[in-house]
Amino acid sequence: NLMSDQVPDLKEKCLLSDNILDYWYVSQGKLTVPSIDDKEDMQFADEAFDILGFSEEEKYNVFKNTACMMHMGNMTKDFVPVGKEDQAEIKDDSNAQKVATLAGIDAEWMITISASQRLKVRHRVGKQGNTCSYAASSVAGIARAVYERTFRIVVEKCNTTLCDPTMKKVTYIGVLDIAGFEIFDYNGFEQICINYVNEKLQQFFNQHMFTLEQEEYVREGLDWANVDFGMDLQKCIDMFEKPMAFLAIFEEESLFPITLR
Repeated sequence: NLMSDQVPDLKEKCLLSDNILDYWYVSQGKLTVPSIDDKEDMQFADEAFDILGFSEEEKYNVFKNTACMMHMGNMTKDFVPVGKEDQAEIKDDSNAQKVATLAGIDAEWMITISASQRLKVRHRVGKQGNTCSYAASSVAGIARAVYERTFRIVVEKCNTTLCDPTMKKVTYIGVLDIAGFEIFDYNGFEQICINYVNEKLQQFFNQHMFTLEQEEYVREGLDWANVDFGMDLQKCIDMFEKPMAFLAIFEEESLFPITLR
């Protein structure tokens, strides 16, 4: 919706062009849906920020963070191999400059930490160049972190506006997705994490809305026939949480990334 031209000067402030196809992260799927008016949706979003008490600066910071992730997607394609060891470098830093401007950081510093890593051996600290794929993954990981933190800031601001601490009963915004595990031909790391969290929420929902509630009915002696609320996928959750399960393996591999290259 940032590309809809609904908010005046937004593209200029976010350093965006007029073509969504210029941004790899947001142009891989279906770009238009007949039943959805992007301008109208952007108008609703812009008005919602104002109603929920976001200042003009806070609102534009959310927009800029979103645009920053779009530019970071392009930045992942800018690394080129140099030298015998194919160490990553950026020849055209235009995308990196846009990311740095929107994020308020130094572009050269950002490129350096993406294209290399610090290694500490005993009391000495040195640098080692990254491959292009490793550098691109580093930028992509930062983009995911920016997305997660931006999302959290929006939710926290909404709750700050909606919750009145003087009231015994408060209204708040929550996010619940109980779709459970989704099955694809290929599951990336992000989808695996989404599936895991969804199933944890599903289990929590089932436990509190069905199992515990029905047990209460039984204790009260109500005439009640227990309802089967679906397949229990606790075993799938165990594949993630138990010792030496997926999460433990992912963490161990992340601690020693050099061995994976």
